[in-house]
Amino acid sequence: MPRRRPVRSSRSVHTSDVSTREVRPMPLQPWFADAKLGIFVHYGVYAVDGVPESWSFFSGQLTREQYMRQLDGFTASAYDPGAWAALFARAGARYAVLTARHHDGVALWDTEQDGLSVVRDTPAGRDLIGGYADALRAAGLRVGLYYSHSDWSHPDYPTVRHPRPDPRHTPVNDNRLSTPEPGAEDPAAWRRFLAYRNAQVRELTTRYRPDLLWFDGEWERDEEQWGIGELADEILAVNPRTVLNSRMLSRGDYATPEQGVPLEASDGPWELCLTVNDSWGYQGHDHRHKSVGQLVRYFTETIGAGGNLLLDVGPREDGTITPEQTARLEGLGDWIVRHADAVYGTVTGLPPGHHYGPSTLAADRRTLYLTCFDAPRETVSVRGLRNAVRRVTVVGAGVELGHHVTGGLHEVPGVLWIDAPPADAVDPHATVLAVELDGELDLYRGPGRD
Repeated sequence: MPRRRPVRSSRSVHTSDVSTREVRPMPLQPWFADAKLGIFVHYGVYAVDGVPESWSFFSGQLTREQYMRQLDGFTASAYDPGAWAALFARAGARYAVLTARHHDGVALWDTEQDGLSVVRDTPAGRDLIGGYADALRAAGLRVGLYYSHSDWSHPDYPTVRHPRPDPRHTPVNDNRLSTPEPGAEDPAAWRRFLAYRNAQVRELTTRYRPDLLWFDGEWERDEEQWGIGELADEILAVNPRTVLNSRMLSRGDYATPEQGVPLEASDGPWELCLTVNDSWGYQGHDHRHKSVGQLVRYFTETIGAGGNLLLDVGPREDGTITPEQTARLEGLGDWIVRHADAVYGTVTGLPPGHHYGPSTLAADRRTLYLTCFDAPRETVSVRGLRNAVRRVTVVGAGVELGHHVTGGLHEVPGVLWIDAPPADAVDPHATVLAVELDGELDLYRGPGRD
């Protein structure tokens, strides 16, 4: 999943009278910015042998025939979407995104289009998306579906070439599963592929009415070749409130960095997708699971910079999520429950330089939440704060802390010093201090007095 470009924070969509072709601005749905945590689920036939999803045959690790033999072993025999939804809710998530179809072309629903489906081609023999969508909604979570523009199994897919391929992706650009030989393009076949892709997306939008569509695979063609505008218009005609990620290119709502918190966050909305271990789908040999403390750090750094965390798990082929990944989700959820005031209903916190750690700010901008990863010793400092402080407490413990200001000259404020909390108020993963201000946050950002 290569890194993608930033996107604008709003888009134009059609009104309910689609025939007029009129457009109106539709901002990003407010639920997304306040969700803070989503769960990404990479579930598919690749879990049978525990190999990299799609890429294992694309890169030659396996032949396509070897990869597709996994169809015979995919049972979903213990698949319980209600258990998934309950786990995701315990983790503190407000939405989830399931891989409806990855680059391998295997659909998790009973698609009416030609191509592979777990309903027709595996022992699972049933739609796996309907129950997922119903279970999430019953648990109060928003429904997201992942869909890859690319399909490395479809005969009409490798029929046009990107007009301006990114040289960083040369091995991908030259793969015959995705790109024809120079001079062997077939525009008619490409039009057939787009009709297939659009029809599958139409099935997803009309049958399951997802709140979010998470696209991927866009790097293999340009926007015009993909027909991005027409596809977005069709999606939004069904549900104008559908959130689209940046891999819908100019029609995306938010940026999608992955596997590392950006040092400079996007100017608009964004979401970091991150694996619990090192793999997107289930790979039984991958035991490099991030600790709960590390996940808390990723989470607080992400929301402190204004983003959401989309945390990925890979269920086994039977549909169960491993105990290791379950424990991580529950551990993160336990921390979020204790610190909910510093998570939900907050916005981007302090810019770098004011506090040694991430922070969030209450929506009314009158309470600042400071995250401390290590147990504070003596004091916690905040620089450049013009506000007077009314009170400081430890979130989740209720302990009130002393505080005072030293220094300052003219327009340059002094340093706020907050007494370190007692040992029994320190959280094992990250301690959060609530700093109640006398008004809306007012920061000094200048160079200081000469």
